[in-house]
Amino acid sequence: MNATRLLKACLLGSALLVLPPAQAAVAPNAAPAAGSELTRPVNINTADAATLAQSLRGIGRSKAEAIVSYRSENGPFKSVDDLVNVKGIGTKTLEQLRPLVAL
Repeated sequence: MNATRLLKACLLGSALLVLPPAQAAVAPNAAPAAGSELTRPVNINTADAATLAQSLRGIGRSKAEAIVSYRSENGPFKSVDDLVNVKGIGTKTLEQLRPLVAL
């Protein structure tokens, strides 16, 4: 192994020892992946449509607006399972959203 490769390997190894595990695996400017440990659940009872659309993978602007509309008409969600009552959200989508949302 030449000196340059050895130096790079040493620097990478020491960076992995210094950084916490979650930060070592993510590039400094990269957005956290949906569902990762770095992502906080979105409160479906308080978030606006823009926040829902931006934060929830698979939820675009129209579904986010449907969530807010449903909440306005029916009151706060009592359970995450109530999302299936929103037009356009079925059980498959609910299961994908479950770890990403909170009340």
